[in-house]
Formats: sequence, C-alpha cells, structure tokens
Amino acid sequence: MLSRVANSIYWMCRYIERAENVARFISVNLNLLLDMPSEKGKHWEPLVMITGDQDRFEKSSPDYNQEAVIRFLTFDRTYPNSILSCLAAARENGRSIREIISSEMWEHLNNFYLELAGNGSLTMALEDPHSFFKIIQMRSHLFTGLMDSTMSHGEAWNFARIGMMMERADKTSRILDVKYFMLLPQADLVNTPIDNIQWTAVLKSASAFEMYRKEHHHITPRKVAGFLIFDSEFPRSIRHCIAKAQTCLHRISGSPSGSANNLAEKRLGRLKADLEYTDIDEVVDHGLHEYLDGLQTRLNQVDGAIGTTFFNLTPLIETSTNEQ
Repeated sequence: MLSRVANSIYWMCRYIERAENVARFISVNLNLLLDMPSEKGKHWEPLVMITGDQDRFEKSSPDYNQEAVIRFLTFDRTYPNSILSCLAAARENGRSIREIISSEMWEHLNNFYLELAGNGSLTMALEDPHSFFKIIQMRSHLFTGLMDSTMSHGEAWNFARIGMMMERADKTSRILDVKYFMLLPQADLVNTPIDNIQWTAVLKSASAFEMYRKEHHHITPRKVAGFLIFDSEFPRSIRHCIAKAQTCLHRISGSPSGSANNLAEKRLGRLKADLEYTDIDEVVDHGLHEYLDGLQTRLNQVDGAIGTTFFNLTPLIETSTNEQ
C-alpha cells in the first residue's frame, strides 16, 4: 500500500474518533451540571484542560462558560482539534482515498461534515446541546460500523483500526489525568458525594459506567483508574486499545505475535507488555499523574514510530539509540 494512502486512512479514523470523544466529553459535562448546579463555573474548564490547549482558548475567551467552550471545541475552524476541524480533516483524508474506502463510508462522512458546517448547527448546539452532541456521537459510531461492515479487512482497514485505537487510548488517559490532577477543587471533598458524582462522570466520559458496575459494586478512584487503564476486555480501556492496535500492526507487517521487526512494533509491544505486567496498586504507589503523563509520552512515541515505519514521516519525538 502507498504510504500516502496508509497515512490518510490512519488519520481519517483518528480524526473521527477525536471528534466523537470531544462530543462525548461535552455531553457528559452537560449531564454533570444537572447534578451539581452550584458548580457550573468550574465544570467547563476541565474540558479544555483535557485537550491541553488552554492557552489557545484563553486568547479568544477569558471565561470558561458553556457557550464559549462549546464554540471553541465544536465550531472553531482555527482550532485544529475542534469537532468541525476534525471532521474537515477526516473528510479531506477520505476524499483523497475514495478508491480505498467504500462509497457508503464516503457518503456518510461527506454528509456528516456538511451538516455540521451548515448554518443551523451552532443554533442547535447552543439551544439543545444534549440532542446535538448525541447526534454527533451516533454518526461517529455509524461511520465505524460502516467501515467494519462495508470495507475489506485488509491492510487499509488495519491502518484505520490502529488510528482509532491509538486515539482512543490517548483520550482515556487524558480523561483520567485531568480528573485526578485538576478536577477536584479541595482535598476534603475526596470520597464525598461530589467526588463520587465526578468519578461517575469520568466513567461515562469513556462510555464505561454500565460495564464498570457489572464488575465492581462501588465507585472508588482506585477501581475506576484500574478499570480504565488495565481492564483487558473493555473496548475503551488503554490496555485493550493497545492490544488491538498491536494485533492490527502484526497483520500489516506479517510478523508473528511476540516478535518485533520494526520500531513501531518494538515500542507498541513494550507498551503492551508493561500494561499487562503492571497493576493499579503499583501505579498509585508511584503516582497516578506521573504514570499517565509518561503513558501519554509513550503513546506519542508509538505514533511517531508508526509514521517513520509506514508513512515515511519524520518523528516529532527523538528516537533513543537503543531502539534503533
């Protein structure tokens, strides 16, 4: 497969996953406000914190209110991670590889973008945000379903799945990091009803609430973090995403499971092994924030290695000499 084509389908699916994640974060936050109305002013800033783009937001708006954050995260064309920008980038990547993806995928993606870019979208997002962001989530899921059911599960599909899994793992780590490190305003609120509501919101941000409750009866920070990082069966846990990405990578390269024939396989395999042989107690003892921060760096390094190995792109992060 041409590196240009592989790069386009990888990023098309990363952008779709990113747009869906942002829509879900906003939707969960809107529901959280119903439970904590007195905290309204404090619940919009963490959504921007998750993106890591507070400086960019504050240049356009000094206040973290609902309308400003929705405009920034959804419709700001100058912000590359807004939902509209992500869909525009996904559409452009999809347009360049129309001969690779199915016609159903392209038609859905094109309509998805055009409807969001339409004149009535901003009005609906501000007047009925619950319905608006639910629609975005469902259309993103529909794209994934179309990809799985109308596209041959060959090289292109595997690159698409890797992009989706890498983006999903990154966003799950950021959700946890922001909650643990920044969301709770006062230490004396730990283990209070407010804290429990917020940890429930964290689970819902990863569409994990029902699956978590099937496995655990009580919500505790340690169990929530352990579930979202290390659960091997939940499809949005970091461990599950990395395992699926590695499987797709081996299918592309043709190397057997347990081997590593290129830098991308080495980095992804090492990360997968660390997730399999680490538990939440060890992570908490050494610092959850520090662990998640390191995990995000390693995810970026895997992404850089995928770029140099398959797309002929220069990595953004220096490669250490022992990985050559």
